Amino acid sequence: MINKVILIGNLGADPEKRYTASGTAVVTLSVATNRRWKGQDGTPQEETEWHRVIVWRETAEFCANYLNKGSKVYVEGRLQTRKWQDQSGNDRYTTEIVAQTIQNLTPRGSDAGGGGGTFDSPPLPPDPFAGGGTGDDVPF
Repeated sequence: MINKVILIGNLGADPEKRYTASGTAVVTLSVATNRRWKGQDGTPQEETEWHRVIVWRETAEFCANYLNKGSKVYVEGRLQTRKWQDQSGNDRYTTEIVAQTIQNLTPRGSDAGGGGGTFDSPPLPPDPFAGGGTGDDVPF
């Protein structure tokens, strides 16, 4: 089976960095991708899709230090859907991309940030949501 996602897009906000109870860095990115086409009448159309990207450990530190709103990034990772309950006890679902590789595609000296650089995550720890884990140390 294959679960692989590749995106090239722009950050819609600065990276949100947090730490788990055990001290592991985790960053949430909001990445926008665009799709363009011509409508039936020939007029140009555009659609923006927003993606929630989760980045762990050293790669999270890289993102927090070198990326900011507007940065163009290459993201490679896997899709993950989590189930959680809201304050009213209703089941909710969140689909996100757990990043393995992040590359900053923004040219150096631009307004959007640092420029250049690729960071690959070391192998991920076991999924805190698999096997009945509660995921209590996940900060979101």
